[in-house]
Amino acid sequence: MCFFYALSHEAQRLQNRYNLPVSPDFEFAPVYYTSGFEFPRMPVITNTEPDRLQLFSWGLIPAWTKTSEEAEKIRSYTLNARSDSLFVKPSFKNVIRKKRCLVPASGFYEWREMGGRKYPYFIYLKDQEIFSLAGLWEEWVDKATGELVKTYSIITTEANPLMARIHNTKKRMPVILLRSDEEKWLEAKLQDHEIAALTRPIDEDLMAAHTIGKLITSRTGNRNVPAVQEPFDYGLHL
Repeated sequence: MCFFYALSHEAQRLQNRYNLPVSPDFEFAPVYYTSGFEFPRMPVITNTEPDRLQLFSWGLIPAWTKTSEEAEKIRSYTLNARSDSLFVKPSFKNVIRKKRCLVPASGFYEWREMGGRKYPYFIYLKDQEIFSLAGLWEEWVDKATGELVKTYSIITTEANPLMARIHNTKKRMPVILLRSDEEKWLEAKLQDHEIAALTRPIDEDLMAAHTIGKLITSRTGNRNVPAVQEPFDYGLHL
């Protein structure tokens, strides 16, 4: 699963990372923590417009959704798209072959259960300040207002050994694309077997993780600050 992540860099840094033209019209401030259940607008790069960053809302609303009430209900269940059901689940089977995107991230959060307690971790790549999660996107028109709503979902896969030790109950993780695979993910005519190959778990040796403090679970504190990612020692070992 992946319901919480970070993108701790400003707009120009993102544009430079993806070799995109610097556009003053694209504005984005660093996000140190975001929750999918708040349906935030976050940067994506789509296969149809790979030369620019756009802000889409997290939580995919299928094009066939009829009402805004139905949309709000559905998107709570489409924050993630399981790699093993991409071609069969109604919410995703019509977009996996045509509407894929990169979801820039600098890290994500997951919890490890031990002795009846949950310990939060911040997980990232060792050699990339910004990396790409594999995503799907869709456009939905609210028939009541005429508003065009652009949304996305993050694809998840089985956990690699590192993530299986951290996310030790569900044993899932987001699909992290190698930098060399980013352009391929956006290609228009990927075959199903190529999509399946790209949604396998990344090598654990490319990843790093550390435990963090309980600010991330605070109901009153501001979690969208750099301190949320700072290491905190619980005496655990991976």
